[in-house]
Amino acid sequence: MFKTILIDDEPLAISRLKRLLSHYSSIINIIDEAHNGQEGLEKIEAHKPDLIFLDIEMPLMTGFEMLASLSYMPKVIFSTAYDQYAIRAFEENSVDYLLKPIETERLEKTIEKLKKLEDKKDDSSLNANLLQLLEQFKVKEDVQSASAQKQKVAHSISVKSGERILFIPLTEISYFEAEDKYVFLNTVDGKQYLTNYTISSLEEKLPDNFVRVSRASIVNSFLIKELQKYFNGKFLVLMRDSKGTKIETGSTYGDNLKRLMEI
Repeated sequence: MFKTILIDDEPLAISRLKRLLSHYSSIINIIDEAHNGQEGLEKIEAHKPDLIFLDIEMPLMTGFEMLASLSYMPKVIFSTAYDQYAIRAFEENSVDYLLKPIETERLEKTIEKLKKLEDKKDDSSLNANLLQLLEQFKVKEDVQSASAQKQKVAHSISVKSGERILFIPLTEISYFEAEDKYVFLNTVDGKQYLTNYTISSLEEKLPDNFVRVSRASIVNSFLIKELQKYFNGKFLVLMRDSKGTKIETGSTYGDNLKRLMEI
């Protein structure tokens, strides 16, 4: 029997997966669940499961980023709505790959694979292949990131809204702000969306007019209305959005604004 953790940022997806897996209680023992990459990382390290069902696109860190951070590697079954990832050789680098919404017939094939693996004690080959896949993914992402920075081709940020994926133009984004473990996108007209990015990854991805002004904030400099001097060399950044947002700069980030505004 496989001690199993389900990792997905969508509660409905976890609920459906639990229901589907309840028919295989003789081989799957669900011991916990996690709702983002950071929580998944912590629970895997704490519980050392035999198996995880893992979404790929999640807040804080992607499923790939989470796996790359693990010191303990369980067997992995990927489950995601984003079929562009299927081009990677998942079937030889992980137990399986399931495309949402998961179909019962497809899950049955996955369970059959697990049954064949159950008696195998040596997972080193499987884990080595998975680690190799992650390394290839990291290299590819680094190349794409460098290319994007050189070409400045980003024009929008994608966010989830229920069952939809919205593309928010950069021109409509006032600022990004981290709250606890999440990063939110805030628009000029006052709307807020949860993103799948970290502040650091956004700093790499966004064009130069987006300036990091604190550990938790990145602002669109085209929408800065006013800068006010604050304590200890800090500034208050007044944004030209519907809320008249005020953002305090971090003591180590004031120079970013000074260079940009030539002050």
